[in-house]
Amino acid sequence: MNPPLLTNAVARRLFLDRHLLLRPQAGLAMGADLLSVLTDLGFVQVDSVNTLARAHDLILWSRRGRYRPPALDRLIARHRAAFEHWTHDAAIVPMQFYPMWRLKFARDEARMRQRWPAWRGEGWNREIDTVLKRIADHGPASTRDVGPDKGRGGAGWWDWHPSKTALEYLWRSGRLAISHRVGFRKVYDLSERVIPAKYRDIRLDPSQVIDWALSAALDRLGFATSGELAAFFEIATRDEAKRWCAEAVAANRIVEVDVETADGARRRSFSTVAILDTLSALPSPSQRVRLLSPFDPALRDRARAERLFGFHYRIEIFVPAQQRRHGYYVFPVMQGDRLIGRLDAKRDAGMLTVRAFWPEAGAGMGCARQTGLLAELQRVLTLAEVTEVRFAPDWLRT
Repeated sequence: MNPPLLTNAVARRLFLDRHLLLRPQAGLAMGADLLSVLTDLGFVQVDSVNTLARAHDLILWSRRGRYRPPALDRLIARHRAAFEHWTHDAAIVPMQFYPMWRLKFARDEARMRQRWPAWRGEGWNREIDTVLKRIADHGPASTRDVGPDKGRGGAGWWDWHPSKTALEYLWRSGRLAISHRVGFRKVYDLSERVIPAKYRDIRLDPSQVIDWALSAALDRLGFATSGELAAFFEIATRDEAKRWCAEAVAANRIVEVDVETADGARRRSFSTVAILDTLSALPSPSQRVRLLSPFDPALRDRARAERLFGFHYRIEIFVPAQQRRHGYYVFPVMQGDRLIGRLDAKRDAGMLTVRAFWPEAGAGMGCARQTGLLAELQRVLTLAEVTEVRFAPDWLRT
């Protein structure tokens, strides 16, 4: 029998629903409600660029318009309901997932031991015990507080001094945890002083962790290849994901499906009967114009976004200015189940300055759509902590 087919329209709706972008969402955007959003997404990526709002804040705001950044700070630093660590990149993760991260700690430590001597240079490994004792004896510390070179100005992640490298190593391997942030600077403490004991003391077999990681990824994606499942949390390897999918299909835990891409091709993926049973109840997508983060979980896999939505999107940070087609950090803009363009906007002198908007091919910018875009920009003003939108004279690049 041929696998069931998810048409492109149905696949988009399912995918966006799993990412909390299909239908209007209401909630307090703090405490238990904010934690539920974080849990449903699995994690949110953290990024330092702050031209309009930081990535994690914009991701959460796009799901809960009442969200404000202090609510996430409280969730992490006061309530200890979430922690910061690594997926494919730095991320904020629900605390209930911490036991599954122990496998990631061990695997990351093995990789660092193998690669970092050549990559990070000499001396950092001799600083490990010194840094750990400094924090154990004197409490939380940031990169400015540890080592003989404390207080020196940072030159970026590419110029780590030995004590900073040791600090990062101890965090990535799980012996330290991020206690809180000062501005955007991470402050570390011993894991036993940050992670609640009820999560810290749980020990799971690696096979349990892999089963959880891949099952949880499929539930949050709706459909996926084995490689996409492995890439979601970056806990299981690609080979482990392939074996898991084969065994899960044989056991009728998951099923094969064909997913129609934006260009009409078909891509074999996996889903579950329970997920497929929800398809008939999926509503039509909201027609709100939505401003998304460049690191939104629905778009972070650029190849998948292009297959599913026909949206070719790359951040042009490392492209010379004269060769950029768009600004180096532009925001994807969605309406319904379609990406309609990308926006170059920046906070400046109490205003949100819209420097350019590039519509996607076929996305006409008539009065109704321009009104929808302006309404979204008005909504984001509070998050951006500005009071007015200003448009450059040539902002609409039709």
